[in-house]
Amino acid sequence: MELKITTSKNNINIVHLKMDSLNQGMSEGMKNMSESVFVGLCEIMGTSQQVAGRREGTVIREMVIRRITPNDGIIQMDSGSRREGFKLKGSDMDTMFWPNNHRVIMDMSQSEYYNTANTTLILSDSSESPPGFTLLQLLTPSRYNEVQSACVRINNRVYISSSIYRGLTGSIVFSDSQICGPVSTGIRRGVEYDHAWCFVCDFWPQSACSWLDRCHSWPDPEVVNDIFRNGCHYIPIGARGPPGDEEWKIFFSKAEFKLVSSMNHSQFLTYGLLKIFKKEVINHEIIFGQSFRADTCGLLSSYHIKTAILWTIQQNTLPHWNPQNLLAGFWVCFKLLLKWVYEGVCPNFFIPQSNLFQREIHGSAQNKLFLQLHELYNKGLACLLKSPSIRSYIIDVMYNPRLSLCTDEIVMSEVDSDLELVKQCCSTDNLISDLRPLVQAILQVEQLVDSPLCQYQAVALRNLASAFFKNTATIIHNIHTNTGVNKDVYTADKMSCRMLKLAAKFGCISDMLYIAMYYYKTLRYREALSVIEVTKVKLAQPYLMYSGHVDREMFTEAVGGQSWSVKMRQAVAMDIKLRTLIYYISELTPEQQSAEKNREPILYVPIFVMLHFLEFLCHRHIDTTLSQAALDELLVVVHCDQGLYVSEYCRDISWEILGICQQITGNLQAALYSYQQSPTQYPFHKIQTATQRRIQDVVQSIPLT
Repeated sequence: MELKITTSKNNINIVHLKMDSLNQGMSEGMKNMSESVFVGLCEIMGTSQQVAGRREGTVIREMVIRRITPNDGIIQMDSGSRREGFKLKGSDMDTMFWPNNHRVIMDMSQSEYYNTANTTLILSDSSESPPGFTLLQLLTPSRYNEVQSACVRINNRVYISSSIYRGLTGSIVFSDSQICGPVSTGIRRGVEYDHAWCFVCDFWPQSACSWLDRCHSWPDPEVVNDIFRNGCHYIPIGARGPPGDEEWKIFFSKAEFKLVSSMNHSQFLTYGLLKIFKKEVINHEIIFGQSFRADTCGLLSSYHIKTAILWTIQQNTLPHWNPQNLLAGFWVCFKLLLKWVYEGVCPNFFIPQSNLFQREIHGSAQNKLFLQLHELYNKGLACLLKSPSIRSYIIDVMYNPRLSLCTDEIVMSEVDSDLELVKQCCSTDNLISDLRPLVQAILQVEQLVDSPLCQYQAVALRNLASAFFKNTATIIHNIHTNTGVNKDVYTADKMSCRMLKLAAKFGCISDMLYIAMYYYKTLRYREALSVIEVTKVKLAQPYLMYSGHVDREMFTEAVGGQSWSVKMRQAVAMDIKLRTLIYYISELTPEQQSAEKNREPILYVPIFVMLHFLEFLCHRHIDTTLSQAALDELLVVVHCDQGLYVSEYCRDISWEILGICQQITGNLQAALYSYQQSPTQYPFHKIQTATQRRIQDVVQSIPLT
């Protein structure tokens, strides 16, 4: 290893920093630099406890949802970097979907494990496909139109075409999604999402059995066995060339999640460093004056990065992974990527015969990418100075090569820990809107609540329970109100009230407003105002935690050391989530219908907008003066907020609600202005149809002069 640094008054230059021989040992300065980057990456990505907590919160939510998904329902599973525990700015939201009653089998003998009366069987036929790919033959009829419509005949057999299926399922979740490779993609709330509609297989593929034989030292045998038992998925993308339109790719999302979870924290942070390096250096347009390489940007994917570190760990290229040699681990992985690009072969970690570069990295693109990476390689570890996120942690040690840092993981402050809990465990959406699965979900929560849970799992479970109670209460009321039977209505009312109070007990301050909404809907205006007043007092406290904002000192003084349930009920607020298939108050029914028609499952209403909206509606029946005062407060929030109480993604519904209130009071010109503002905002909720109708109503009601 060679490290030569020159400094001047205004500049620091690494003249030569290369690591061609890891066996020669590491200089003290290099160890210190690795430690500095390790500490920095902990700040960027989190400690091992934080990362584990994010994973555990995700797993407990999926466990509950999966247990209650009916046989003919759709299973949804997070995948990608967020599921793995990363918290990187700009990370995609990757999600996989598959029909619960469809199963892929490897050979006909496996059909005996399924009841074909309620399970659609699909046979994997890889006899004429490249390694890692297969045709999917439909053996029994499917009740899903998308599956039946994607069928094609090949040699008098019925197969599911991956390209047709991709096109038919691409807009199921969001109508404006675009097809890109095997996924449908788009942007929601400023975050890019990737949705993959696939099929699941409960068996480990024969083509991946060589991986089992390689697992001598990593991962542990119990992890290997768990991976083997969990099978694989098939995603809709074929190899290059015919019959690529029909072929499917074998995908190991569950296995990869378990492998990443079994990494130690130094390995995980090295993986994260590689992802940052790819994004900020390899793919970046201009970095410290370097020109953008348009024809190589994006060729290397996060999946290639993951594959490189998995191979590096398993092959024991680096005997020990710790904070002192984190940069050595990075360099080994980078050299492996460089070798792969030079050879034009990136072997799939589970099926080495499958080349992950086959579709994109070949010919002139491969040559240009190699030249780019080789140029970075020639700079040695100095290439990391091109990363804005990492640069400062290297420079700190370059100024003081003997600087030694404590790499014991930083203990988060209580406030930071609580902010993380809210973001990771309390911001998820409950998309269940049918009574039967909601009741089943409540029973599942009841069974799990007494089991040993970590803090993240316990908080996620409380959040789920609150959501289930709220939705169930509203649905029960809607069902029995329509029957018109007084005894049923009375019983349903008692049950709904009880569930909403339980939701508030399990949830946060915001959940009290669901009680107020229910009281307003059932004409109990004074009771609603009483709840609103209590909520108003809590929201006015200086220690309120909302939308990532909190006064740390006041929060610690007020609720520091208290249980999480106390903190939630006294100091945490979130936006109101209204499922578009569940009608809460009639004033917002047109907006819910418009959103639902455009496949938007939830309306997110800022807590302070909903507070003043409900206060206005209730006072209309009691005191018009106070009603006007509530409207004035709502107007100030919508007109004057700079993103603290109303995010840019909630401004469309906020202007809409202001217009509704103004129209109710008869101030038609003001209502028209507010309605006209709604479509000019980011169209997050897809409520334009409702807005246009309201504009037409107002215009027709304005007297001609």
